[in-house]
Amino acid sequence: MIGKGSENDEKMTRTGSVAIVGAGRLATFLAVALRGAGFTVSEIVARDLPGSLRRARSLAMKVGAHATTADRASLDASILWFCVPDREIRRAASSVANRLRVLAAAKNRAHPSFAFHSSGALLSEELDSLREIGIAVASVHPLMTFVRGAHPSLAEVAFALEGDGAAKQVAKTIVSKLGGESFSLPSSRKAAYHAWATMTSPLLLAFLVTLEAAARGAGLSREQARRMSLPIIRQTLANYSRLGSARSFSGPLIRGDAETVAGHLLALKKRPGARDVYVALARAAIRGLPVKNRDELKRLLK
Repeated sequence: MIGKGSENDEKMTRTGSVAIVGAGRLATFLAVALRGAGFTVSEIVARDLPGSLRRARSLAMKVGAHATTADRASLDASILWFCVPDREIRRAASSVANRLRVLAAAKNRAHPSFAFHSSGALLSEELDSLREIGIAVASVHPLMTFVRGAHPSLAEVAFALEGDGAAKQVAKTIVSKLGGESFSLPSSRKAAYHAWATMTSPLLLAFLVTLEAAARGAGLSREQARRMSLPIIRQTLANYSRLGSARSFSGPLIRGDAETVAGHLLALKKRPGARDVYVALARAAIRGLPVKNRDELKRLLK
């Protein structure tokens, strides 16, 4: 007897078709990746605006799909995947649900089986209008950054799954075919997950911008700071990957060199934003890394 999860996987594999709602950076990357993994991208569904339709047509040409709008879409794929801004997910899902009702009434045909959105912050309930008509839904968020001009690999990328069991099972299979790995996330932990995810890239870049500002005090331009910082940043990440955080830690804090830290704080007084970040990170190091002379450093960093 075939289990429910196997039955859903079989249904998805048999059709292997996905309609992408959206035509931005994530939609573009995902559509190309799905096509490369052997899935049929049937439609790119965009807003009825000149810019959106232009991007949808361009993406459709890349993946052999049809560019359309929600009120004209065929929506005959087995999977709907929403790649629109968070604030647009509920509205887009409602528009698609209305179109599916019209198609069902006119043609007496089945709905798609599954629908996903890729917001890291919002729950699968954003797709409730589709859930109400019998579609299993999930949030499927890749822990990766997608920016114009970059082409990241999905190999070993983590995808956080939250939502209906059947939809999560199908998403897990798709993620595996894309080369990623998935994990199930309770809805109560979604906000905490996204806070962590935000620290992995956007706030890391905020730190790097602050690092450039600190380098200005040493007489370096932002471009020089970026170029000169990259070798040590890369080596630190390599160390962290291989050795973990504690064994990768170096510098004045691990030595307990309060005099040097005091000199840093004095030098950064002219750059208060950088000084605030330095103090916050030094306090984090005292809490979580092997720091000597801890009490004196704590007093210094008050």
